[in-house]
Formats: sequence, C-alpha cells, structure tokens
Amino acid sequence: MGGFDFDVIARGAPFIWGGMLLTLELTALAVTGGLLLGIVIALLRLSPLKPVSWLAAFYVNFLRSMPLILVIFWFYTLVPKMIGSSISGFQSVLIAFVLFEAAYYSEIIRAGIASVRAGQISAAMALGLTRLQAMRYVILPQAIRNMIPVLLTQSIIMLQDTSLVYVVGLRDFLTTAEIVANRDNRPIELYTMVAVVFLVVCFSLSRLVGRLRRKYSL
Repeated sequence: MGGFDFDVIARGAPFIWGGMLLTLELTALAVTGGLLLGIVIALLRLSPLKPVSWLAAFYVNFLRSMPLILVIFWFYTLVPKMIGSSISGFQSVLIAFVLFEAAYYSEIIRAGIASVRAGQISAAMALGLTRLQAMRYVILPQAIRNMIPVLLTQSIIMLQDTSLVYVVGLRDFLTTAEIVANRDNRPIELYTMVAVVFLVVCFSLSRLVGRLRRKYSL
C-alpha cells in the first residue's frame, strides 16, 4: 500500500459525494415506488377475476425476463416519444427502476400474503370485515413481517443495480469515481474506494437481513 494515494480520494470526495447522493436518492425513490406498485400488482395477481390476474402475471413475467439495462434503454428512448415531450435522464431511469422492481416486489409480496393461513381472512370476514379490510388489517400486517428480510435483500440488489445508470449519462457514485480516476489517472485508489463502500453498505444490510430472518423465524 506504499504507493496508494489516499489524497486523491480526499480531493475527489466532494464530487464523488454528489454521485453518492444521486445513488441514494434513486435507490430510495425506486424502492418506495416499486413497493407501492408491487403491492397493487400482487393484489391484482390474487384477484378472483381471471383476466385481471392474467394481465398482472404477464406484466411480472415479461419484466422479470428482461435485463434491467434493456429496460433502462427502453424508457430513456421511448418515454419521451410516447408522451411527446422530453424528460430528464433521472426521471426516465426512475420510471424504469420503479416498474422493473415492482415486478420483483410483487412476487415477494404475493408469497408473503400466501404464507398467511387462508382461514384468517375467512375469520376476519366472519367478524364483519370486507375482503379489502381483512387484507389491510389482518393479512398484510402478518405478511409484511414475513416479507421484510426478502424485501431488504431485493433493495440491496437495487442499490447495486443503480450503477447501470451510466448508460444514460447520469453521474452516480460509480460514474463520479470513474471520472475522478480518469482525471487523476489513479484508477486503483478510486475503484478500491468504491468497492470498499459497496462492501460496507451491502455487508451491513446483509447482516441486518440475517438478524431479521432469525428474529422472525422464532
């Protein structure tokens, strides 16, 4: 490590921090939007109306079969043409991430709902609750407890996937580090720093997932 220049990291820190903020903002918004849309899609997949269930299943299977980078390209190039006006790269990428992650979150949520015994919704309806109220007040609270570890794991994957936004010119954490590395001709220092940051963040979240799995398995 004698030739390792820590100063180059310090000099580029303000610029790289801006990229990190973009990565965190994109992750937070995509996870939130994906979860909300995922709940809707999961409920549609559980609908007794077959056409509605089939349509939701097609959405999930279609997006899960596509590579994320292709979905990003689609929305970056197609959305402005569909709406007839230009949108920012961040907005197009955010739409792509939300729709893509919703397909994965919906399956996690559907599995969580299925893990709750079916008799509980019948018992809730026998007490006078509607099916929607039974889902909201009885089924979902229990399902969420079962889902949390898997949802966090998918969110970790989402954080890692944000590095793909370089394809539309956004300056995320990895891209800003690459710019500094090329500018100062110090790739080892910058890429090592990126690897360490991702390792610390993802490992910490993975430990949290492990603790939650042990807690909710009791």
